[in-house]
Amino acid sequence: SNSSAESLDRLYPAVGSTKPPRKRTTSQCKSEPPLLRTSKRTIYTAGRPPWYNEHGTQSKEAFVIGLGGGSASGKTTVATMIIEALDVPWVVLLSMDSFYKVLTKQQQEQAASNDFNFDHPDAFDFDLIIATLKKLKQGKSVKIPIYDFTTHSRKKEWKTLYGANVIIFEGIMAFADKELLKLLDLKIFVDTDSDIRLVRRLRRDISERGRDIEGVIKQYNKFVKPAFDQYIQPTMRLADIVVPRGSGNTVAIDLIVQHVHSQLEEVRAAWAALASAHQCHPLPQTLSVLKSTPQVRGMHTIIRNKETSRDEFIFYSKRLMRLLIEHALSLLPFQSCTVQTPQGHDYEGRTYSGKQITGVSILRAGETMEPALRAVCKDVRIGTILIQTNCNTGEPELHYLRLPKDISEDHVILMDCTVSTGAAAMMAVRVLLDHDVPEDKIFLLSLLMAEMGVHSVAYAFPRVKIITTAVDKKVNDLFRIIPGIGNFGDRYFGTDAPPDWSDDEDALST
Repeated sequence: SNSSAESLDRLYPAVGSTKPPRKRTTSQCKSEPPLLRTSKRTIYTAGRPPWYNEHGTQSKEAFVIGLGGGSASGKTTVATMIIEALDVPWVVLLSMDSFYKVLTKQQQEQAASNDFNFDHPDAFDFDLIIATLKKLKQGKSVKIPIYDFTTHSRKKEWKTLYGANVIIFEGIMAFADKELLKLLDLKIFVDTDSDIRLVRRLRRDISERGRDIEGVIKQYNKFVKPAFDQYIQPTMRLADIVVPRGSGNTVAIDLIVQHVHSQLEEVRAAWAALASAHQCHPLPQTLSVLKSTPQVRGMHTIIRNKETSRDEFIFYSKRLMRLLIEHALSLLPFQSCTVQTPQGHDYEGRTYSGKQITGVSILRAGETMEPALRAVCKDVRIGTILIQTNCNTGEPELHYLRLPKDISEDHVILMDCTVSTGAAAMMAVRVLLDHDVPEDKIFLLSLLMAEMGVHSVAYAFPRVKIITTAVDKKVNDLFRIIPGIGNFGDRYFGTDAPPDWSDDEDALST
């Protein structure tokens, strides 16, 4: 009918329409419960992209794969196979099922009697889908609604996701909106026989969603099949790749994996270029180095000496941390304040002019600085970020995040013990910015930094204050600071590091 044709034209462009040039993209992540475990590794479903340019913004957008196809066609299974074959540690799988619209009371009653059409484009919140995917492509954190298929409603809690190397967006209407199509870098249609889809839907809805067989068949005949014929199957022509037989088509999945890997290689090259940028420039004004007094120089002599015992290393490191924290606190904003002494006289003093101070340690070495901060800053709040570097790719990966509420109103002291390339420090700063902490309220503290790390952080985030007790000039091919301090975490905690491990805690770069 004419109305159907108009509806289809509204949903997706004509065959001969000009496509916008496709961007080549990518990104990276943090851990939530893992998406799947294989015999070799765990693949996580959330995180933080590590690749930034000299302005602190993401140098490449996330690579988004759109997976379309009929209900129960095997889209999730195909997505899982792609994730396993990609062999990258950070992938976001975003399901369209999370974005059903909130139903009115009347629609709830219709849904309870299997009379509401969940297979129509109007059942989905496309505005929220598009806004969410745009933020994920830019590496920003997003909140995803959690949909309850038993009650046909959204739950009160939301799920937080970050960017990833690859984002896979799957759903029956994945290609059924013009704006949504522009966000998909690779479109895959999973084509599965209708009889197989019906059998799978019966099994799923009865066992997982508490439906009865009559209700499932009624809904299939009334809504699911007509919707597939009218809205879903026509979008197959928009796909870059059609995968017949779904998960049984390993050739198509291999082709997809090869294409995505080519995008990831481009991004790794971009990060290597960033690491070598600005190295001939003078040290930035945002850097504050603790005055090299004989006392400070003497403590450095002790902790840098490879013959120093662990007990002495810990003792003098703690002394140095205390001095560093005190120096950082002196750079906080203060205002004049008049108090009355016990003798009844006025004293013109100073008081901290911010709302609160929060410490955030980059685990594991940064955690060793927490006692020094607690000792001089009463009732300070503490957050933690776990960033590790992938030994195969050299890229930092965000594994864990716990930050206090309302951190955006605080001055944040970001703590790590050594910073060489600055990669993980940049990632940690980016996480704080994601939580709306103003850039000029972030203080990055480190016992020892390499000039490369100072430049990387300063040019990416020119308003972040960088505070350290010493700056060494060089970083070798293994990202060790030269002359350096060794692996701080292993010397402090008494653990053994591999012979090629770097100065940066648990990573090749911080």
